[in-house]
Amino acid sequence: MFKKVLISNRGEIALRIIRALNELGVKSVLVYSKADERSLPVMLADEKICIGPARSSESYLNIPAIISAAEISRAEAIHPGYGFLSENPLFAEICETSSIVFIGPPSSIIQLMGDKSNARQTMKKAGLPILEGSEEPVSSISEARKIASKIGFPLILKAVAGGGGKGMRVVRNKRELEEAFPVAQSEAESAFSNPALYIERYLEGARHVEVQIMADNYGNVVAVGERECSVQRKHQKIIEETPSPALDERKRRKLLRLSEKAAKEIGYKSLGTFEFLVDKYGEFYFMEANTRIQVEHPITEMVTGIDLVKEQIKMSAGEKLNLNHEPVSSGHSIECRICAEDPETFTPSPGRIDFLYLPSGFGIRVESAIYTGYEIPPYYDSLIAKIIVHAPTRIEAIRKMKSALRSTIIVGVKTNIPLHLRILDHPSFIKGDYDIHFLENLSSEKEE
Repeated sequence: MFKKVLISNRGEIALRIIRALNELGVKSVLVYSKADERSLPVMLADEKICIGPARSSESYLNIPAIISAAEISRAEAIHPGYGFLSENPLFAEICETSSIVFIGPPSSIIQLMGDKSNARQTMKKAGLPILEGSEEPVSSISEARKIASKIGFPLILKAVAGGGGKGMRVVRNKRELEEAFPVAQSEAESAFSNPALYIERYLEGARHVEVQIMADNYGNVVAVGERECSVQRKHQKIIEETPSPALDERKRRKLLRLSEKAAKEIGYKSLGTFEFLVDKYGEFYFMEANTRIQVEHPITEMVTGIDLVKEQIKMSAGEKLNLNHEPVSSGHSIECRICAEDPETFTPSPGRIDFLYLPSGFGIRVESAIYTGYEIPPYYDSLIAKIIVHAPTRIEAIRKMKSALRSTIIVGVKTNIPLHLRILDHPSFIKGDYDIHFLENLSSEKEE
């Protein structure tokens, strides 16, 4: 096991990693920006190093500064958390060449899965079904027209190097294609310094379901259940739950077995998530892979009893998986992402937290790095807490989450808690009958 690990992240995930390291008896080193000098992770890490000003490009995305901090502190490994550099193959490669363990897959796997077009074709060869689409990146509108004429509308344009909904557009006819293609290219270039797009058939009424993969360095792979992530706004998840209401047991087992097989085929290592679109018949199609810990990992931990972050660290330290079968899953778990934002307009609401009370009780878990008096900085993602519940049944989990949200008090900034309560009260959500358009349909209902 490592003696010391550097954490190149902030907020609740940094705190989550510190806790896992503490339980493993490993010292933590935290790098932080000037904006985060009064944060809880800075207070609780064993060592801390300021690496730059508030802007991410000068701190959490500053590879030379992070590597220097690791070398100065003599950290043996770096945990990137999620976001920032967690899926940056160059960062992983620099760690490798600097004799620092990158807690995640090898740079070659990150590179492969980071190119969404290549990832689709690779997973198709590995046995996962994919939606019809372009086999190579599409760089011109003339190429896009040819593909559209072949597979028909509706289509979705996606950034080859993308994620988080950037460079993504649904097009339903030729006119929309002409308008959307240059816009998606420009957005992809701005977000990822790569304008390349790929095109695939757009699945109407689809659900977003992901499979949690664990793979050690010795070829052992286990699919640790699936998560339903269809409640999302502009491709950003808001509520997640497990197990997915979209799958019966036969479809679930098929999805997990094929995901395990594909992970073995490509030589996957560490934690990862294979993401799928699921149609109304329960048929699934590979969409992309995330080569990191997910924001929503706690719900899988709640139903399986497996500490995914600790397992991720142990696998990177060279330990074998102590699982050779699918873990037993018990009950139902739901996560609500609490964001400092206006629940009506979704505009960020940074500022000082004047009073805070977070829920507790049997089956309730909170992941957060905020406290009374904390000043939420305006420079980063608006996520400030994750409330997770676990109960024997889905209906009980919904009730428990509503109770937890109603007993959450955050004074000083606006939050999206009212939106969560509205979602949880909606008949379609209660029945488990919803898709990736649920939230926009909910907004339309309110306008009417």
